[in-house]
Amino acid sequence: MLDVSSFRLTDPPPGFIDDPYPVYAALRSASPVHEMAPGSYLLTRHTDVSAVYRSADVSSDKVREFGPRMGPGSPIFEHHTSSLVFNDPPLHTRVRRLLMGALNQRAIARMEAGVVALVQGLLDRLATLPAPDLIEDFAARIPVEVIGNLLDMPHAQRGPLRDWSLAILSALEPAPSPAVLARANAATTDFLAALRVLVAQRRAEPGDPEVDVLTRLIQGEVNGEKLSETELLHNCIFLLNAGHETTANLIGNGAHALMTHRDQLERLAADPGLLPTAVEELLRFESPLQLNNRLSTAPMVLAGQEIPVGSFLTLAIGAANRDPEAFDQPDRLDLARKPNHHVAFGHGGHACAGMNVARLEARIAFGALLARFPGIRLASPPQRDRRVRFRGFSALPVVLAG
Repeated sequence: MLDVSSFRLTDPPPGFIDDPYPVYAALRSASPVHEMAPGSYLLTRHTDVSAVYRSADVSSDKVREFGPRMGPGSPIFEHHTSSLVFNDPPLHTRVRRLLMGALNQRAIARMEAGVVALVQGLLDRLATLPAPDLIEDFAARIPVEVIGNLLDMPHAQRGPLRDWSLAILSALEPAPSPAVLARANAATTDFLAALRVLVAQRRAEPGDPEVDVLTRLIQGEVNGEKLSETELLHNCIFLLNAGHETTANLIGNGAHALMTHRDQLERLAADPGLLPTAVEELLRFESPLQLNNRLSTAPMVLAGQEIPVGSFLTLAIGAANRDPEAFDQPDRLDLARKPNHHVAFGHGGHACAGMNVARLEARIAFGALLARFPGIRLASPPQRDRRVRFRGFSALPVVLAG
């Protein structure tokens, strides 16, 4: 058994980013509520992560946590303390209700034909490339275009979106360097400037709030309180960042898992009816978001351990989704797995607002990719993204084969 007594996310052991699962298994066994620093705990069991997600005695507000790390008053601090995901009611309630109204089942059904056309076009282009990279040329492009369409952002303005998103989200690492924070602040400033122009244009010429999320956010609820300009701008940034990072990693991680588990790739290629359960299993097996955070607002007991009020709780999603107490043979990829109570999208009031958009994009992407290139394989070793909060690849070179 690995010695995890001194484990810290700010200084993980060698090999952790490439394969965190042995460390997670050791933590679940030896220290399921692991104190990384005074008042800061890492939770690795599925039952504890689920309990915290559902608890009314935790907060998502990050002002206290992010101030020392990002610098109060900085652009990146303002962003990450103004967006939907890192807030409690009433802001969280107002923004989530607006977004969920724009991302209901009817809206998602309307999106499907456009996503199919986008994916097929990307695959057409992929087939012409001498050295295709499944991240740069496929997985990362899909969510940027989908979110760009939801905001009705002109195509000519979408070029910087991916780099801005990566820079802004990298500031969420447990110990971001000054260089990472500088890039995040610059990206936030540039993104806000672009959005101010877009919002001004949309105020002058509103779109259809049934399909244009930006117009919906500007107009707010009928007879309800509208978002402030700061809330509006930062939640547009959040919408792109959340939709881009998780979906790009879901598609990239999923493609890699299939290529390295050939029996499951062939199983899915032969039976596309497995796509819905396959997407859920790929979310569980290599969760795009590995860590989430809460602040306890009342004393709690987890795994028999008392957690004082005001404690920082880090939820190890990747660990919870490989917990043998919740999943039979959790390290085995099984595209038909049922039941599959993974926590990749969270639970409760803060469950991912765009989860069904991500599922749609992944289902279409995997189905079209394997229909066109069932013999796809790795061309060379992939490059792993070196962050601990997000799990994915920065490059995934492939050889395409029918």
